[in-house]
Amino acid sequence: MKKISVILFALILGLATKGFSQTSSNFFEGKWTVLVKGTPEGDAAIPMRFETKEGKLKGYFTAKGEQTETEMTSAEAKGDELILAFTISGYDINLVITKKDDDHGSGKLMDMFDVEATRVK
Repeated sequence: MKKISVILFALILGLATKGFSQTSSNFFEGKWTVLVKGTPEGDAAIPMRFETKEGKLKGYFTAKGEQTETEMTSAEAKGDELILAFTISGYDINLVITKKDDDHGSGKLMDMFDVEATRVK
């Protein structure tokens, strides 16, 4: 009986720990390719990366022709939405991406251009 109690306790503790670890991570963490469609220069793919540092979501992007990442002004996840602000090519940009499935999102850049986001594996 004592053995069953120990196993049951370990199982419950494992499930609780897994539940807490999932809530501390964010769906959008990791690397993404964000395709902005129909800009005046044509479709543009922007590599992006998101991570949680000290409990806060941070976003980074690599501009066309650049080798280094630039930190975004802001990155905030609200449920299934990712709300971003950053400056690229001299323009202050806002972007909203909504989760579609485990590896894809869609949204709008400046409420004008359609966006497709794909997780990089």
